[in-house]
Amino acid sequence: MTPLFGRKAAPGARSVTLIRKSGCHLCDDAERVIERVCGELGVSWEQKDIADDQELYDQYWEQIPVVLVDGRQHTFWRVDEGRLRKELAG
Repeated sequence: MTPLFGRKAAPGARSVTLIRKSGCHLCDDAERVIERVCGELGVSWEQKDIADDQELYDQYWEQIPVVLVDGRQHTFWRVDEGRLRKELAG
């Protein structure tokens, strides 16, 4: 069903974006969590580096890593595996 009826899209229809920068150990930790959760749930995900995009840099440089779910900010700094799993499976 559509969000109009208060239900989220099925896990396979969801998307996750990790906004990161090179050399960031929290970003590496976030990547491992996202890779595991998305792999188990069949959710597509991508990475974007703030060094490659001035707009992302301006918006997120103090918060990286930042995780977007379906284009909306889900979390930053540390990714809680259970919370991400719940968001994507719910």
